[in-house]
Amino acid sequence: MSATAPLVDRFGRVHTDLRISVTDRCNLRCVYCMPEAGVAFRSHDDVLRFEEIERFVRVAAGLGIREVRLTGGEPLVRKHVGRLVAMLAAVPGIDDLAMTTNAILLPQYAESLKAAGLGRLNVSLDTLDRRKFVEITRRDELAQVLEGIHAARRAGFSRIKINALAIRGQTEDEVVRLAEFARAIDAELRFIEFMPLDGDGRWSGDRVLTGGEILALLAEAFGPAEPLSHGGSPAPAAQYRFASGGPPIGIIATVSEPFCRRCSRLRLTAEGQIRNCLFSSDDYDARALLRRGASDAELADLIRRAVLAKQEAHGTESGRLLPPDRSMYQIGG
Repeated sequence: MSATAPLVDRFGRVHTDLRISVTDRCNLRCVYCMPEAGVAFRSHDDVLRFEEIERFVRVAAGLGIREVRLTGGEPLVRKHVGRLVAMLAAVPGIDDLAMTTNAILLPQYAESLKAAGLGRLNVSLDTLDRRKFVEITRRDELAQVLEGIHAARRAGFSRIKINALAIRGQTEDEVVRLAEFARAIDAELRFIEFMPLDGDGRWSGDRVLTGGEILALLAEAFGPAEPLSHGGSPAPAAQYRFASGGPPIGIIATVSEPFCRRCSRLRLTAEGQIRNCLFSSDDYDARALLRRGASDAELADLIRRAVLAKQEAHGTESGRLLPPDRSMYQIGG
């Protein structure tokens, strides 16, 4: 097989999107991601160095990876992460470089991230209610998150997405409020169904606020929804435009309407393990190759093997959505 042949799995899915966790540490303790206490984080030596991440991305770009998103944990708690942004922005073939963040540290870093070459930001924000924010994140930082979003705008980030996790019994009242907020700041909003990736193991199917229910709440407030065609796009969100206008709103219905057949993603954990699905329990050890001086061809072969081993779906089609062996912060958002 050609060294530059695209990354295609056994089901014909072409992989162009790489999510890289740069740390498992975070300055929040969201109930759907991380336990409140007793968390054993990876040591400094276990986590990939910036040069190792850059090399992995260069090899992956040669195989057709075009989009890179930096995640965590919270990526901005990794020291000097702006240097990594600059390194990856210079990799030939990477057309889209983004970051998912809780925005708490954006007032401090937004300008330098923009200057380093970061193209887009996804901000995690589940509620605009201070009390609920504390319930969900176990930290009183809502004001700082909102200031971070405004700091990103001032720094020149024109493409900002708001990611909101939807939890039955907790965030129904936030659906319309968040949509109004996104309209006010001209940001795209995406709702995400609650998945079994929480550190405390509290997930249950009856806590999933489904995409259909979210859409009904939005339509009641903003008028009929017009679905925007995927057009073959591998993007996970089904997008809708509403009769009253405003930016489109996306719904990622991972549990009720999985997008596995369109998935184009690979993940690299903070300690250098390739995962071909959030719900996979199989790791492919890129760090071992990187640290023993393996060739680019060997690294490319490992990436291909990870892609070829990808399953057709993560279990929702059979009604058996099983949690992976790690929580979200250990895998990467």
